[in-house]
Amino acid sequence: MRDWAPSLVSLALFGLLTPGLVFQLPGKHKPVDFMNMKTSVISIMVHAVIFGMLLMLFQVILHVHVYA
Repeated sequence: MRDWAPSLVSLALFGLLTPGLVFQLPGKHKPVDFMNMKTSVISIMVHAVIFGMLLMLFQVILHVHVYA
């Protein structure tokens, strides 16, 4: 059996943490902008750090497994 958790968790986090898609942290005019479809270098870096930390949380610390 293959463990699908790394692929599914990575795909879900990438979709949710794409800067400007759902939210942008930090925003252009406010600390958090929602669905503005814009981005900046700072927000890309912040979202990349959040993505990496959540990915480590789900895969290394919580040991999430999905077998198909």
